[in-house]
Amino acid sequence: MKNTFSILLLSFLLPLSWPLLAQSPPAPVSVDEARLDTFSASLWVSGTVISRNDALIGAETDGRITWVADVGETIMEGQPIATIDDTDLELELQDNQAMLESLRAREHYLGNNLERLNSLALKNNASVNQLDEAQAELDMIVQEIRRAEIAVAQTSRRIDQTRVLAPFTGIVVEREVQVGEFVGRGAQVARLVDTQNREIRAQAPLGVSGYIREGLEVSVQFQETSTLSPVKRVIPVGDERSRMFEVRIAANDPAWVVGSPVRVALPNSDPRRLVAVPRDALVLRGSEMFVLRVTNDNTVEKVSVATGIGLGNLVEVIGDVSGGDRVVTRGAERLKPGQEVVIAGG
Repeated sequence: MKNTFSILLLSFLLPLSWPLLAQSPPAPVSVDEARLDTFSASLWVSGTVISRNDALIGAETDGRITWVADVGETIMEGQPIATIDDTDLELELQDNQAMLESLRAREHYLGNNLERLNSLALKNNASVNQLDEAQAELDMIVQEIRRAEIAVAQTSRRIDQTRVLAPFTGIVVEREVQVGEFVGRGAQVARLVDTQNREIRAQAPLGVSGYIREGLEVSVQFQETSTLSPVKRVIPVGDERSRMFEVRIAANDPAWVVGSPVRVALPNSDPRRLVAVPRDALVLRGSEMFVLRVTNDNTVEKVSVATGIGLGNLVEVIGDVSGGDRVVTRGAERLKPGQEVVIAGG
């Protein structure tokens, strides 16, 4: 009798508890805000981080290499990157200096001789021809002295050029010669790269040239990170074959090593005001596309939309979506309109 009563009581109470048992807890979701702003459509192009100073340093005189900097060594501006044997040039300089001193001694003698002839001429003991000849010899020796001084300066300069100096501060990335090799004037001795002054070189189609200007900030993607960098220079000359032109963009991130590949988002339309949402907020079910908007009471409602231009990680939406609306970006797969949600991290 007691068991029968318990069964009857349970059968009476169970239907009353079904609404409580059927009520599921709020679903956890991630949300983001729809953005109302002025946007332009973007075209992603490839770019490369380059150095503004990347040069093959050449020798300015010929001779045998006596030292060259190691690969990876930092050379400051004005410091030698290689040296050339200057023994022969030092001997040549000594010969030039000796010749100069001999000519100066000859000039002193001719100057004194001209003074004596002038004194004799006052007493009518020297002819006019003798005076003219002495003056001419003195003038010629003065010119020879000037030539000798130039020869000394030229040899001194060639000796200075045996120290191949870095025109800018950089790192030696390649040695073109080894110690003991003989090089001629203009021969390349090492490659020097300035790793501090960098920029991005990107090739863009001619069709976007009207939307790019100096100072415009563009999105640069390197590996998994994105940042904004200004356009530094636009080279408005297109290649006849590729129909591309060059754009230079600032590379301020220290992580961008020279030679790193990057992707650059360049505008390819006039800017206009529109509403954009993250691509993850779009839900496709069959032929229907919609977003799930979170209301003030933390329930979701379905809003049908159409898409417009792509904006990197964002996409334009056309429909009843306003800037500032909260749209579900994660956890929308199993949600139904009217379902209560809890915002992760909220």
